[in-house]
Amino acid sequence: MADGAARSRTRGAAAHAVAGRESRALDPLVHDRVRLGLLSALAVGEVLTFVELRRLLGVTDGNLSVHARRLEDAGYLQCTKSFTGRVPRTEYRITAAGRRGLESYLRHMEALIHATRR
Repeated sequence: MADGAARSRTRGAAAHAVAGRESRALDPLVHDRVRLGLLSALAVGEVLTFVELRRLLGVTDGNLSVHARRLEDAGYLQCTKSFTGRVPRTEYRITAAGRRGLESYLRHMEALIHATRR
């Protein structure tokens, strides 16, 4: 019994140490729920409109605008605005930097998951 408890404490301490390192390494720009959703959707969907993203993520116009602007300012998204007749159309694409940021974030999360399941 004592040997099992010691192994459990060791695994717990190792997972905690890795979790501490990984959480510091996580990109706070990507770690937000809405921004992570935006980048993930665009990594799969290539080009999505503002309306598609709003519906997909279940957020308000203002919320989506703020998060998309933050990613755009960081160079993670490209925004293209146009009109279809008189109707404005805003399209978003993930950039190479955005894809690298998302991939790095996912690697850190996978390492954290792996460490906690050992």
